[in-house]
Amino acid sequence: MTLQERDYQVIWHPFTQQKNRQAPVPIVKGKGTLLFDENGNTYIDAISSWWVTLHGHAHPYIAEKLYQQALQLEQVIFAGFTHEPAVALAEKLLPLLPNQFAKIFYSDNGSTSTEVALKMALQFWWNGRSTVDGQRSTERTKILAFNNAYHGDTFGAMSVSDRSVFTLAFHDKLFEVVFVDTPTTDNIDALIATVNQHNSTIAAFIYEPLVQGAGGIKMYDATLMDSLLAAVKQHGIICIADEVMTGFGRTGKLFASEYLTHKPDIICLSKGLTGGTMALGVTACTDAIYQAFVNDDKLKTFFHGHSFTANPLACTTALASLHLLAQNNCLQTIAWIEAANKAFAEKLTTHYSPLTIKNVRVLGTILAFEIASGKDEYLNNIASIITQKAMAAGVYIRPLGNTVYIMPPYCITADELQKVYEVLENIVVEIAKV
Repeated sequence: MTLQERDYQVIWHPFTQQKNRQAPVPIVKGKGTLLFDENGNTYIDAISSWWVTLHGHAHPYIAEKLYQQALQLEQVIFAGFTHEPAVALAEKLLPLLPNQFAKIFYSDNGSTSTEVALKMALQFWWNGRSTVDGQRSTERTKILAFNNAYHGDTFGAMSVSDRSVFTLAFHDKLFEVVFVDTPTTDNIDALIATVNQHNSTIAAFIYEPLVQGAGGIKMYDATLMDSLLAAVKQHGIICIADEVMTGFGRTGKLFASEYLTHKPDIICLSKGLTGGTMALGVTACTDAIYQAFVNDDKLKTFFHGHSFTANPLACTTALASLHLLAQNNCLQTIAWIEAANKAFAEKLTTHYSPLTIKNVRVLGTILAFEIASGKDEYLNNIASIITQKAMAAGVYIRPLGNTVYIMPPYCITADELQKVYEVLENIVVEIAKV
């Protein structure tokens, strides 16, 4: 049997309709921006394999560091033990973060990093409450979140995500959330009024700063977001920045929160944290959050953890990725990709009718637009058509419904990026003729 046939017998792939599903492409190798299939075809990975691969596939520096660590210590329980990669990574990461964060809590992916943040914020208030007849008071128990948000697939993360196709089967199991739209000049006063109305019951506000990822790469204004954050912070509400996607240079700054005056109290990181090499999640918090858990009362312990918490191999690859990210050529490349994206966005806006494409937008290495065909939704069938056309031309993209976007690895060359643009434009032209 071929690899595709063997896969069909035993594998259930994510975000994939199972009936009449298309056979997955067998990938046998990755190098730089390129993915190689078993037939020798190559594809430019224009979305960094779900936004994780910062420096390219099979980077020799990361691979060597991983190999060396694997020979020394591959795994150890992190309750009662520690190790050099975990401590060194926390020491390296904390000064880079967009606030005076005090502690790093490790988990194993983006969804769990937000899950940790939510539990941390809710228990912060729980730990500080007085008891009456053995029952704790219940003031600050709600979460404030954005409509159209996506924070992951675990139950807490789903609860604070938009009620959409991703959460539809579980709506009656999700906890209560106060949802508001992302800020605009038309709604900012109403948003602040909502915060003021619910402030005494809101424990935390979770948000994807400036770019909502899986919800359709939707971007919003930093100045207006600062106004909303000011109102939120005025009431002592804990601010949680989900930078799982936006972290590590994706938006043109190291973290999207750097565009904002008001900083988060908790930040969630994953995806590009290890350069895409291994699974790792980080939730960092300020000292004020941490101190709520420093108590003689054992019930105020943060009872959360994972078998692979702070896995030495994952922490090692994260350290290697941060080393590469700090190199001047990497930061210059990020700026170059942003400039190239803006030039291509201008071309698309100038040359093509809103009846063909609309809402062309850029932030850092992220470029996105909508194909004006069918509904603006994740289930728009045009996504699979666009992916097939791009793959046939040697470029891998995975649209979110009719939202087409790119988020390439930082090692992409000028020729490769130009090819991505040409493939996108050819698809736009072809669709315009239909």
